[in-house]
Amino acid sequence: MTTYWAEHAWLPTGLATSVRLTIEGDRFAKVEAKAHAGPGDVRLPGVVLPGLANTHSHAFHRALRGRTHGGSGNFWTWREQMYAVTKRLTPETYLALARATYAEMALAGITVVGEFHYVHRGPGGTAYAEPNAMGEALAQAAADAGIRITLLDTCYLAGGLTGDGHLAPDAVQQRFSDGSIDSWHERMSSRRAAAHVRLGAAIHSVRAVPRDDLKTAAGLIEDQPLHIHLSEQPAENMACEVFYGCTPTQLLDDAGVLRPDLTAVHATHLSDGDIDLLGRASSQAAFCPTTERDLGDGIGPARELADAGVSLTLGSDQHAVIDPFEEMRGLEMHERLRALERGRFTPHELLRVASANGYRSLGWFGGGVLAAGALADFVVVRDDTVRTVGSRASQIIYSATAADVDTVMVGGRLVVERREHLRLGPIAPLFRDAFDVLRDDG
Repeated sequence: MTTYWAEHAWLPTGLATSVRLTIEGDRFAKVEAKAHAGPGDVRLPGVVLPGLANTHSHAFHRALRGRTHGGSGNFWTWREQMYAVTKRLTPETYLALARATYAEMALAGITVVGEFHYVHRGPGGTAYAEPNAMGEALAQAAADAGIRITLLDTCYLAGGLTGDGHLAPDAVQQRFSDGSIDSWHERMSSRRAAAHVRLGAAIHSVRAVPRDDLKTAAGLIEDQPLHIHLSEQPAENMACEVFYGCTPTQLLDDAGVLRPDLTAVHATHLSDGDIDLLGRASSQAAFCPTTERDLGDGIGPARELADAGVSLTLGSDQHAVIDPFEEMRGLEMHERLRALERGRFTPHELLRVASANGYRSLGWFGGGVLAAGALADFVVVRDDTVRTVGSRASQIIYSATAADVDTVMVGGRLVVERREHLRLGPIAPLFRDAFDVLRDDG
């Protein structure tokens, strides 16, 4: 049993003072507010937050940071650059890149990640001897980095959608496709869970999975989180309207995909009817503000979704930035730009979006909160840095950045302390080694 004491900690009821956290094994045994520090307590240097969840990650996109932002174009031109990285991915190179990426997440205060995983096969679509070799590399990377992971194994059957129907996968997309819904489910069902791994599923999008297969997937996936890219681009909506005569959200509703365990990723270009459908289904939505603005995707209706009963979460998606505080602020600041008013979400709402809501979306129930019986995951944000000094503890998420995270605990084990990753040491060299084999000089 270990006890920690903090001047400020964010409990389910809000910010509390003089908080003692007692940990037994991988759980909080007690969480007491207004408690005097005892001689055996470890004093934590700042504001304690619950573990933070990154509900939408494509780990290999981290290789694109600082290399795809300077030109013109849109999501579709960026996608070609992203596809080029996949040509160099192997289980070994993906392990190296994902290990560094997840370690960067740990340093930023992220304790659980949802990996939207669709690079399943080798070049040309050839299956690996171990069909889930790429997924196992991601699970190992998370273990090495000391964080939890939900593997969202993605169904990807078509290369796109036009007004005339679905396209066959191209040469790059063949690495993503199992060929049929049954083959995808058979491979996915052979995966192995672990103490730090939850198994989930994903449908890439209505572009990549035809309507009949959507219905089949909805029936096959039970007792697992289910995620899908939804209405990220107007072109997706237009193609769906022309070919199917409805919006992507309406198509999912017709196929039985809308349900409480579904997380709609991006959910950017929605009609009022779409918002109502997602709310009535008690579905969830993962916003990725730093990616959505980097790619010029647009600003989604976050406040309207939340008011309709949709549980919001946050992801870093392409990892142009890995900073959960920037994602929290992005959600609020984008709303301010849309509504021309401040305070669209309270700090308490934003923190819940970044923690408890994300844990639930990823199937880690009982996590993302500082409470007795919950998973012993927490993040300490220093309140004495050049960025945070003078901030009220109740508004620390508005001033802090990933660089202000001092301590990270996952399952009762310290992963980060004094800004250092205890297992892997400096992370930049890990990235350099991974990039040497993943990128050319272009």
